[in-house]
Amino acid sequence: MAGENQTSIFEFLLWGLSEWPEQQRVLFLLFLWMYVVTVAGNLLIVLAIGTDTRLHTPMYFFLASLSCADILFTSTTVPKALVNIQTQSRSISYTACLVQLYFFLTFGDMDIFLLATMAYDRYVAICHPLHYKMVMSRRRCTLLVTACWILTSLVAMTHTFLIFRLSFCSKIIPDFFCDLGPLMKVSCSDTQVNELVLLFLGGAVILIPFMLILVSYIHIVSAILRVPSAQGRRKSFSTCGSHLAVVALFFGTVIRAYLCPSSSSSNSIEEDTAAAVMYTVVTPLLNPFIYSLRNKDMKCALARFLRGKVFFLWGQ
Repeated sequence: MAGENQTSIFEFLLWGLSEWPEQQRVLFLLFLWMYVVTVAGNLLIVLAIGTDTRLHTPMYFFLASLSCADILFTSTTVPKALVNIQTQSRSISYTACLVQLYFFLTFGDMDIFLLATMAYDRYVAICHPLHYKMVMSRRRCTLLVTACWILTSLVAMTHTFLIFRLSFCSKIIPDFFCDLGPLMKVSCSDTQVNELVLLFLGGAVILIPFMLILVSYIHIVSAILRVPSAQGRRKSFSTCGSHLAVVALFFGTVIRAYLCPSSSSSNSIEEDTAAAVMYTVVTPLLNPFIYSLRNKDMKCALARFLRGKVFFLWGQ
């Protein structure tokens, strides 16, 4: 196979976040801040939910799973980008590039599936409250998350294997990490099979969950409109609105990156990089604030967790 001749000797160069040297320090500090906040925020959510038995419900189980996926998703790209900026080196080995691609696709697709699962959970809770405990049992929730992990692993494995079959005539990847589109652009092999699989399999992975989320929220909104209390409607719309804003930002940039072809011009590369930053860095950064800080139970759990840690350290 073409990939076998390149695994030990081939090295890629990542385009990076910017080609302007004077912007590198600012970008390093900005992305380091965003990465630390993302990891700390999502880790706090996982720990708060894990230590508070009152939050051992399906909704918070999915939220903790999403936070774990967000930490892993961001960690596949941002640390390498930060190292490259700091060392002024853009190189990444062929093997490391494929490994990064596999885990990036796995955790990115996991985010998509979990957002759809969370929307379905809210749909059942609001539209069918009497059947909620039966439909969203602990066993079913565990099976749903397990199925998501298996599906995302299989999808990522398929795309990674198809990239492995390609040979490459350019070392410069037009992005700050290894992704499907940029890798196909620098290949000298026929990428028609890769493009078809990306269109149909990738399209299904992105659009089916997106449609499920939209349908779920349409039913949720119609149920909210029947709530007699104006204050209750405002609170529900506020929560749904923030959730849908994150969904729109995430899916809008993902659809732009994977389902809308772009040229290889400098402007197009900058636009693709900006879209990639939105769904790889900005959305995982926003999720803890959107899904948790607007939630009274979550804020109380975080306060109890942090207060407990302060008392523990003070006692030491």
